[in-house]
Amino acid sequence: MNSLSVDATGLPDIGKHPYETTCQRLRNRFRIDIPGDIDFQLEQFETLNHHRSVHIRNTFAIKNHCGDSYVLLLDTDAETTSINQKNKIQHRDTFQPWALAYLKKDFGRVVIRTETIIDKIREIIFPIELDFREDKAFSDRFYVLTDDRHKTEAAMNQQFRDAVMSIKKSDFVIEIYEHTLIIGNHKPVTPENTLYLAEFVAKLAELKC
Repeated sequence: MNSLSVDATGLPDIGKHPYETTCQRLRNRFRIDIPGDIDFQLEQFETLNHHRSVHIRNTFAIKNHCGDSYVLLLDTDAETTSINQKNKIQHRDTFQPWALAYLKKDFGRVVIRTETIIDKIREIIFPIELDFREDKAFSDRFYVLTDDRHKTEAAMNQQFRDAVMSIKKSDFVIEIYEHTLIIGNHKPVTPENTLYLAEFVAKLAELKC
């Protein structure tokens, strides 16, 4: 598609989903373009590999003089287990917004999410979380897992941590694979959900200047 609208072909209950409002809100807030075919290599992200399949239905580029960031509207097929049907595997299709940014530094492999009580208990036995002693507020709020402590510590500077701290919601997961970051929450497309993800990656694009 070459227009700023959602390809709603085959989506159920179209009248109940504010797709056009989502597009209008994106257009009102950002300078949006429709990029050509880009291989975002989403298969490298464990967060999305929990789905049986992931398909990019729409891609919107957020234009910034420091570099583009992206909003991806994804068709996902997740496997769920129904207890009422004797653990029968079922498939649940959802239409989700995710946002993507390319980072200046190589972070290695990182997952960031809001820390839970279970995480705090787990750390007592398995101290695998990356903490920032100089930024207690960030470490108290977020759970950071990495496969390369030194690389992540060097890349995740104060500016980056401040950008993550500026997110007011708590229902998201960030995954970084080297220079590529995605953020989402597995929730359906709504204007509010899409905009808050877009705001974050647009802010990260400015850090590349």
